Amino acid sequence: MRENKWLVLGLLAFVQFMLVVDITVVQIALPSIGSDLGLGRQSLTWVVTTYTLVFGGLMILGGRLADVLGARRTLLAGLVIFTLASATSGLAGSAAVLIAGRAAQGLGAALLSPAALAIVTTTFHDRDRSRALGIWAAIGGAGAAAGVLLGGLLTAGPGWQWVFYVNVPIGVAVLVLLPQLVPAQAGAGRAPIDLPGALLVTAATALLIYGLVNAGEDGWGAASTLGVLAAAALSYGLFLLVEARTATPLMDLRTMGRRPVVSGMFLMLVATGLLLGLFFLTSPLLQEVRGYSALETGLVFLPVALAITGGAQVGGHLIGRVGGRAVAAGSFLVTALGAALLTQVGDSVWTGVLPGFLLAAFGVGPLFVTAMTTTMANVPTAEAGVASGVVTTFHELGGSIGVAVMSTVAAASFAGPAVVSTDGFSTGYAVCAIAAAVSGVIALLLVPAGKALVVAGHGHGH
Repeated sequence: MRENKWLVLGLLAFVQFMLVVDITVVQIALPSIGSDLGLGRQSLTWVVTTYTLVFGGLMILGGRLADVLGARRTLLAGLVIFTLASATSGLAGSAAVLIAGRAAQGLGAALLSPAALAIVTTTFHDRDRSRALGIWAAIGGAGAAAGVLLGGLLTAGPGWQWVFYVNVPIGVAVLVLLPQLVPAQAGAGRAPIDLPGALLVTAATALLIYGLVNAGEDGWGAASTLGVLAAAALSYGLFLLVEARTATPLMDLRTMGRRPVVSGMFLMLVATGLLLGLFFLTSPLLQEVRGYSALETGLVFLPVALAITGGAQVGGHLIGRVGGRAVAAGSFLVTALGAALLTQVGDSVWTGVLPGFLLAAFGVGPLFVTAMTTTMANVPTAEAGVASGVVTTFHELGGSIGVAVMSTVAAASFAGPAVVSTDGFSTGYAVCAIAAAVSGVIALLLVPAGKALVVAGHGHGH
């Protein structure tokens, strides 16, 4: 395996790339999916959020299973699930089948991603490990950029179904090659697994998202909305109770309670929520209101995805000089300004939409770096793995919640799959601007002030 370790890295990096692409690739295809399947705002919201919800909610459990059952076995199981789920999603003829397929994709990704990273960390050592992890972390930026472009190309070409079908030959190829390159690894045996904790946190977040999406139809004060949100709060309370009483908790409450970890969770949750929320708003704005094709929309989104990576690189350099607190507050301010520009929803995409979108994306980039670096630089080494897993989990959950909120705020602009006005988009962008500005103030109080060592990538690297 030593001779093939860089080939192993390339194969696993490609798998991780596929998982990251599936977060953004669907954004471009949403209007076409809605038109073909007759899906309304709520169903389209779930097409996006279900994947990140299950991915994030079960990812720590996936990491635990990799430890107990062996990383290769867990990875192959996740790959089988993800590949079959991708085929199911492409074949879907209704909202129920498509959303179920997306949920199964999330389950496969939750097994795949931590198992693949475990294989990378055990395959490489010393300086080679740093190089390998740097490549792994950089996949996030490349995946985000490729996802929007690939989504445009496939939707405009063979059809939106191919944003899912494209995963099938990749999955089959990896299933054939990986067992020949990576030897079987013994797990830890029958070690305790906190399945109740994993299911509770996922169910609680699903209830939260359902309540947020439902508010767009029934209103925030409706009994149906308040009842679901109350059930979500109760489920989160039960989750904390289970974690406090479990010998091997999914999320160690002592680690989660540390200020650097709380700070990292907050930054990751808000940054991803803002980013995917902006993506969710802008895709139908370009295609349904401005008349752009899926390919043209993907090309508009491409510089936005690159701006995220550019912002992450700038943020990485600044953290070592001025500290994470200043970078986080400044980044939220830049994001707020970009979102404020977007509220005008100008007639020209190139002068009325793209400048604000680029500015907001550039502001979000440093937040991913700050979330990870300030957390990892300020927690004990023995808790580094748990802290990293918790913060990364909030990356996926933040995306689900952000899309749900933007869907509800912009509900006035949707009538079924069609867009009927731009008022909801303007309101959604305004909410993003306010949320970013308020988060900047919170960051000044919450983020540790010290300078941190920089970790490559921007948060998608899992």
